[in-house]
Amino acid sequence: MSENKGIRINKYLSEQGFCSRRAADRLIEQQRVTINGSVPEMGTKVQPNDKVAVDGEPISKKKEKPVYIAFHKPTGIVCTTDTRVEPDNIIEYINYPTRIFPIGRLDKMSEGLIFLTNDGDIVNKILRSRNNHGKEYIVTVDHSIDDRFIRRMASGIPILDTVTKKCEVEQIGRKTFRIVLTQGLNRQIRRMCEYLDYRVTKLKRIRIMNVELDIPKGTYRDLTQEELDEIYRLTAESTKTYEEENNSFDEIDDE
Repeated sequence: MSENKGIRINKYLSEQGFCSRRAADRLIEQQRVTINGSVPEMGTKVQPNDKVAVDGEPISKKKEKPVYIAFHKPTGIVCTTDTRVEPDNIIEYINYPTRIFPIGRLDKMSEGLIFLTNDGDIVNKILRSRNNHGKEYIVTVDHSIDDRFIRRMASGIPILDTVTKKCEVEQIGRKTFRIVLTQGLNRQIRRMCEYLDYRVTKLKRIRIMNVELDIPKGTYRDLTQEELDEIYRLTAESTKTYEEENNSFDEIDDE
């Protein structure tokens, strides 16, 4: 069979519900993936009869029922699927009966809403930064804020060799504000506050797109069909392939 009829290894792992394509790339770089017992290069294609394994464990080709859950992550839990690295990881904490992985991340010391799924395609659609999907946070800092702080945060802050997009910011307390982001820069809110000489003492994500945080800390629930239908509608124009978008989104979320 021609190699052209295969499927790229990162896409294969995503479609099997093992992890997102970005996470698959990291596994490949770490040489934790094998095809027929050999470590593949990035971009290697999987053929129908190939045997794929991660850390020596075969990847099942059996399609599982799609899982979409909303989880209220407590502080202290790390958003990683690598259970060898972090004892307090999100996968072991939830202990879901089938394999799932988080869509994006929340910093270890942040809490709030995060999605988990076994559907790699929806992961890539939601994470694409160009789709402008809103994420809402309540943030507390270490000293009093004022109108100037709110204006500066809303108008854009220079971090990570760029300037953050304009965003919605509202003061709701002496040291507390609400912010809605449409980006996913690494530790974005914390870096924005640090630029203005503030330190974040508490950060809680209360909404992703159309889904609001409505469950107790440490618990999860299935996304409703209505919520899923709206997510699919909001991501309907996410037509670019992963390879086209590979340099335009960041799996590390914006806390």
